[in-house]
Amino acid sequence: MTALTQPVRFADVGEAADLAAFLARLIHYDKAAAVRLQAGGGALAVFGRPASFEVLAIRTARLAQQQETFDVTVSAGELLEAIDESAGGAVVPAAVTGPPWAGVLPPRGGWQQVPGLPGSQAVRRFVSGAVAEFRAQVEELEPEKRTRSELDRIGRVIWSRPVGDTELPVRAAHAAQSVGFLRPESELALLSAGAWLRLRTPYGSIAVRRAGLGALSVTPT
Repeated sequence: MTALTQPVRFADVGEAADLAAFLARLIHYDKAAAVRLQAGGGALAVFGRPASFEVLAIRTARLAQQQETFDVTVSAGELLEAIDESAGGAVVPAAVTGPPWAGVLPPRGGWQQVPGLPGSQAVRRFVSGAVAEFRAQVEELEPEKRTRSELDRIGRVIWSRPVGDTELPVRAAHAAQSVGFLRPESELALLSAGAWLRLRTPYGSIAVRRAGLGALSVTPT
């Protein structure tokens, strides 16, 4: 069905607060951000694309009870405004025309764990090192050479590097940290399904396609 002012009630106020925090981070990177919502089985899955990272961020919120299923793309800002954290509920706003990425989501099943992913502290060090290297290389450029194409070129090299002995690009880990998924002492897992890789944390997941990574703009913000 198309969800127009569809009411939802979360399992507790913490679920509502965590979802609101996730939406606020998405809007920080893109004020016009959209999210795709899929409700069913007592849970609401929220898919967003943090600007500049070229990944999908996935946050799941538990619902208070089995509710009618729906699948709709909405404005992240309107959904954030519609969340009542104190009451633990929300009203899903009217649907919007979804961006292209909203039609290409990772598979629901068939995921298998992939070995080689370091622990959370090591992954965070990969991200910190990449951020520092990117900034250092940009600072070394003469002002007139700090063009978008040159920044993208530097970013493409740094942010496409793998994390540890995996195919996961560092930019996926950076995205996880930026949206609040990669926290100290988080238990992490790397999963694979077809062309997709998924970095799973207790707070949400980051999914990225393995094919064509080198052709993407990966300049961090």
